[in-house]
Amino acid sequence: MLIDSHCHLDFSCFDHDRVEVLNHCRKLAIETIVIPGTQASQWHKQIDLCHLYPQLKFALGLHPYFLNSFESLHLVELSQLLNQYQDKVLAVGEIGLDSHIDVDWKLQLQIFEQQLLIAEEHRLPVILHHRNSHNELIRTLKAKKFTQGGIVHAFSGSVQQAKTYIDLGFKIGVGGGITYSRASKTRRTIAQLPIDCLVLETDAPDMPLMGKQGQRNSPEYLPEIFESLWSLRNETKQQLLQACSHNVRVSLANL
Repeated sequence: MLIDSHCHLDFSCFDHDRVEVLNHCRKLAIETIVIPGTQASQWHKQIDLCHLYPQLKFALGLHPYFLNSFESLHLVELSQLLNQYQDKVLAVGEIGLDSHIDVDWKLQLQIFEQQLLIAEEHRLPVILHHRNSHNELIRTLKAKKFTQGGIVHAFSGSVQQAKTYIDLGFKIGVGGGITYSRASKTRRTIAQLPIDCLVLETDAPDMPLMGKQGQRNSPEYLPEIFESLWSLRNETKQQLLQACSHNVRVSLANL
């Protein structure tokens, strides 16, 4: 059974066919789909969808991309929801740092640090977003003495960076990027990492696979990502499949 550890199935582009997508995923043996939080205005939609469809699980957090609409009350609401759904929420996330967006860096860092503190207080792992920010993320995790671990979403970096995250208690998210032959650095890194740190993800509707550029990505394509991962590894399919699913279960809460 497959687990998609990162999929924005709450986004409006799935509103017209979400049920069909979920039914197809079930036929493909995708047993669980994790919906990470992005902004406060979406949190209740995530929770409602996960109540309707047991296949779906949620994390809650503030993505750096949406911080231009940030209000301080959002952090209060986040803590309240983590308390209210403490037996259901998987993690605090998607949180992190992104150097490619038009959002003040100091604000990104401030909100990232505050969400780390909230996650530590609630003893929850985090789902990390990064773009050209590994060094700052690692520095902040160490400075805040964060101990709950989690998942580094859509990892692209060096073996050494990956091992640093692993030493901090994190699993490494493997998505559609590895389906591109030009992603040689990431493919080499993923091929070298220990099997007990790898988790699968689609990041749907974003990060389309090779050959599907310009199309909506979907959790239905998770088996294709798995096949690409297997082509880089030395394990049997069954060993890799079991490990990837087990790794998600041990890295997130309430799974």
